[in-house]
Amino acid sequence: MLVRFRWFRRILLDEKREWRDRRMFAAWLGTPLALGVAARLLLGYEAADLTLAGAFLAGLIAGPYAGALVGAAVGFPPLFAHPSEWASLPFAVGCGFAGGGLREICPKEEIWRFSPFVVTKLLRSAWRLIRNFTLDWQVILVLAPMLLEVLRQQIDHRFPLRIFDSTTPSGWINSLEIVTTVLCVAIPIKIWNSARIEHLLAEQEQHLMRARIDALAHQMNPHFLFNTLNSIKSLIRSRPDTAREVLDKLSGLMRRHLNSHENFVALGVELAAVNEYLDIERIRFGSALEIEQEIDQTSLGVVVPSMIIQPLVENCIKHGLFKKTGIGRITIRCTRRAGHVVIEVLDNGVGIIDDQLQNSEHHGIGLKNVNERLRVIYGANYRLRLHSMPELGTSARMEIPEIMVAERATA
Repeated sequence: MLVRFRWFRRILLDEKREWRDRRMFAAWLGTPLALGVAARLLLGYEAADLTLAGAFLAGLIAGPYAGALVGAAVGFPPLFAHPSEWASLPFAVGCGFAGGGLREICPKEEIWRFSPFVVTKLLRSAWRLIRNFTLDWQVILVLAPMLLEVLRQQIDHRFPLRIFDSTTPSGWINSLEIVTTVLCVAIPIKIWNSARIEHLLAEQEQHLMRARIDALAHQMNPHFLFNTLNSIKSLIRSRPDTAREVLDKLSGLMRRHLNSHENFVALGVELAAVNEYLDIERIRFGSALEIEQEIDQTSLGVVVPSMIIQPLVENCIKHGLFKKTGIGRITIRCTRRAGHVVIEVLDNGVGIIDDQLQNSEHHGIGLKNVNERLRVIYGANYRLRLHSMPELGTSARMEIPEIMVAERATA
């Protein structure tokens, strides 16, 4: 139950814990354990409680002071038993400090590998100690609760009824209590470690996805720059003044990209960047290029991946309008529909035949990049859809889940 709480997962993952977190951990773990001890006393049943295992476990996971707090919580109710189990309080606090002391001196990852099956390699561990003077921390961690259980049994033997123990002690029951104590420490550690590993894997998956998104976004900059420099190259001899104006526009646009480190922007911001790029192409094509925009104003606040529309516009110009005679037209449409923003980029260019359309969708750098980013960010059901008819033009359409800027800020 505890691993469902974010603060508890933080305790499992972060070795440098705030004192407030350790107190909270001690309270959440100590309260049910103390209630278990109280229930044993009130109901008068002879089942063993978790005084030793609970205090030792708290110290091992959260440090000596957290272990001492849990030990105090479970050792306090027996003071009011009849007769008083007065040895329970100092013993439980000592168990907490013992677990915390081991935590301070042993490698932290060894704690998460705590396993009672270490007994199967005792001979090998002893040989390592003799040969290389190397301690096997697993043996030490498992021996600690075993020795504490033996100590508890000896205290009960010396001071009967001053610390809880079975009323019918025997050799096999004492041995069973030792094994049970180790298991009561090992099982929570295994459960918590599984949650810890799942959380670490989820974090790594998020980092990997973010890295892939970054790589795809950064790939667009050289692709866009290459296309624009080709445009300048075609103008520099025949229309040098126009080429200089395009260079000025390009420098401003590149400065804007370099200063922006966002992978996601509002649709309005993305359209502003597209308009800057279209300013460059208008200079190049002059009156032969017409731009139409049909934008639902309520969609401007929707969050979209940065540079997701510009490659579609570049594709229209490079493959649709460049070889067209007469006036070329690009239409950009953005509408909201059924919880999505639908973005379409259309041209009246030369179009693409079916075979080339498939090749363009899967192998063109710009379109492939857009398709991959949609799939990585939103899932396999989201992709770029192309439709084209020779001599009539091409349409590129994509749907993006509707997440507003305010929602992203509070997420």
